[in-house]
Amino acid sequence: MLQDGKILVGKGEDQVWLLPGMANRHGLIAGATGTGKTVTLKVLAEGFSDMGVPVFLADIKGDVSGTALAGTDSEKMRQRLQNVGVDPAAFKYTGYPCRFWDVFGRGGIPVRATVTDVGPVLLSRLLSLTDAQEGVLNIAFRVADDNGWEVIDLKDLRAMLAWLGEHRAEFVNTYGNVTSQSVGAIQRALLSLENDGAADFFGEPSLDIADWFSQAADGRGTINVLHCVQLAQRPLLYATFMLWMLSELYEALPEVGDADKPKLVFFFDEAHMLFSDAPKALVEKVVQVVKLIRSKGVGIFFISQSPADIPDAVLAQLNNRVQHALHAYTPAEQKAVRVAAQSFRANPAFKTEDAIGELGTGVALVSMLDEKGVPSVVQKATICPPRSAMTAMDDAARAMLVANDALYSKYKDAVDPRSAYEILDEQAQAAAQAEAEAQAEKQAEKEAREAEKAAIAQQKAAEKAARDEERQRKAEEKALQAQYKAEGRDKYGRTKMEQSIIRATRSTAKSMGRQATKSITRGLLGNSSKTVRNAASQFAGNIVSDLIGGFFK
Repeated sequence: MLQDGKILVGKGEDQVWLLPGMANRHGLIAGATGTGKTVTLKVLAEGFSDMGVPVFLADIKGDVSGTALAGTDSEKMRQRLQNVGVDPAAFKYTGYPCRFWDVFGRGGIPVRATVTDVGPVLLSRLLSLTDAQEGVLNIAFRVADDNGWEVIDLKDLRAMLAWLGEHRAEFVNTYGNVTSQSVGAIQRALLSLENDGAADFFGEPSLDIADWFSQAADGRGTINVLHCVQLAQRPLLYATFMLWMLSELYEALPEVGDADKPKLVFFFDEAHMLFSDAPKALVEKVVQVVKLIRSKGVGIFFISQSPADIPDAVLAQLNNRVQHALHAYTPAEQKAVRVAAQSFRANPAFKTEDAIGELGTGVALVSMLDEKGVPSVVQKATICPPRSAMTAMDDAARAMLVANDALYSKYKDAVDPRSAYEILDEQAQAAAQAEAEAQAEKQAEKEAREAEKAAIAQQKAAEKAARDEERQRKAEEKALQAQYKAEGRDKYGRTKMEQSIIRATRSTAKSMGRQATKSITRGLLGNSSKTVRNAASQFAGNIVSDLIGGFFK
């Protein structure tokens, strides 16, 4: 709880205080399961909130959500308050302004970041890529940037890498060599990340880190609770989020030096999960941030079972320490207890190493920095109780709190804008359509040529058939004439007797026709001169004679 601008941590021989000006020197809360680490975390988080400092909590087990609810009075709580020197009548139980976040969007406001936000360098370290593979990933980002193609989610990056692999020959002289082996290795690494649920994390709208630096209407700092129950089961995604968050935070904040109080305080519960089998890049980034971020007004507290869970380079930066009980049954555990004891400034009243194994629940060895930044002598202290509920908030109540949060509407719906994937897909479809049209045009030209060839062949076949038919007709006619000749017939197949009859008939018909025509003509031209009548009758008679002669041919 906050008194006179200081956080009361607990009481041993004297009351132990965490000074706000020393909070950015970072801290450690350690102890075995069930010894009271979460209560200590909540007390510190509430104290920072009361002084107007926003807090970020990585809630691994889901038991910190009760911070949003007011605690309840009990005889046990009153006794504990008296043990830490606080008047139970003056102690006010209250819930704190909590804002819940969740990478998967189920237990809080969705948390997203774009692939570009994370960047090729952090991704390469996270995925443990080789130098050659990291170079290819850098080329993919650079080509996307040069073309104005946004790389927002994993499908954008996957599409970008696939396209780069297909067009790698075009970039050798401009960006460097791109091998199909490197592209394939990166795609496999991304598949592992995607299988861990990264599709939920990468996207838009991306988190604005400034939304963590907020205060409630009453001036208390917002306690941002990252619901990590599912996230902690997916270590690669958890490392991705932490790596991005720490990098984003470090790059976004300005230098402030030693401020009167921190601008933001982080609590990483179950920190051993953060470092156990963590990618080397994450450990390096945490070490870098822990060393440098205090000048930006940010304090970081790690909560873990044993100090041995924290890398030495990080542990050396954690100056405010609360050590709950540790039980040592094996040589390794006994060594961890000795290491934990050696990290405290000794108290002549007791042996620190022995005390660590004798501490009861809610009691811890505590050492905080004084005004000069010097660690205080370690004390056995009863930890102050929190003002908020000790139990977790139920899912329905948390869901209602999330739905009513002012930021929920800002982040609840994922947005999939036109980015690298869509652009490259459109290009692929356009290329496929152009190829299909070109193939169709070639096919049409081929069919036209074949049709022309077929028409020419058909015409030639028809001409040949006509020629063959003409030859056949002539041959048949020749054969028929030969037959007629052999039989003594004329070219019409008539015998000599038939020819004689026809000649006689034709001569008679011609003569009769000529005479009849002359008579008719003279009758018609009766008034004309004899010469005209004779000429006209002769002409008409000849015509009729020829017609009759032709008929009797």
